[in-house]
Amino acid sequence: MKNNSLQAFVTVLKRDLTLAYRHRSELANPLLFFVIVVSLFPLGVSPESKILQTLAPGVIWVAALLAAMLSLDSLFRSDFADGALEQMVLTAHPVSVLVLAKVLAHWLVTGLPLIVLAPLLGVLLFLPADAMLTLIYTLLLGTPVLSLIGAIGVALTVGLRRGGILLSLLVLPLYIPVLIFAANAVNVAADGLSVSGQLYFLAALLVLAITLAPLAVAAALRISLA
Repeated sequence: MKNNSLQAFVTVLKRDLTLAYRHRSELANPLLFFVIVVSLFPLGVSPESKILQTLAPGVIWVAALLAAMLSLDSLFRSDFADGALEQMVLTAHPVSVLVLAKVLAHWLVTGLPLIVLAPLLGVLLFLPADAMLTLIYTLLLGTPVLSLIGAIGVALTVGLRRGGILLSLLVLPLYIPVLIFAANAVNVAADGLSVSGQLYFLAALLVLAITLAPLAVAAALRISLA
């Protein structure tokens, strides 16, 4: 049974990655949004390096959070439209395992590119080298949490025609702890202080999200498809 579930997990992961590769133009939208928001910020605030250095962690993380939200709607929408989501819920495999595969695929095509681009934008905002590694660590720990929490909101609103606003209202309050601790960790690292506490908290949130979010998504999908 475990081998069958693992095989189903890999199959769903490969399927979603293949579909994402076929629609590369849609994947570029969140990344372009991320780059544009961070790039325009110096023009709207100030080009002074000290000011940008202070604001850089918050700017990068807010832009990453909004870019992640921008890509959430595609997580289950196409599967709901073609009936694949109903088949997934009715399958003999645990729905939570299949959901975890879809969330992982979503993070690989949206969250991982954000992590790659973030250091370049950190240089643009004069982020100190000491804080650059911490920025990457916080994004590695935080962006999967954003995808997992966002999947719950998408599962609850997938049956609605215009669920974007409702999705924002459901998800944004749950994103706040990740934003606060991640941005604070980068700020503290820029001052040369230890950030182990903030990173441990983000790691705990990630473990909690991986453990509980797939179960919550599976239950939300059953409610939406009922």
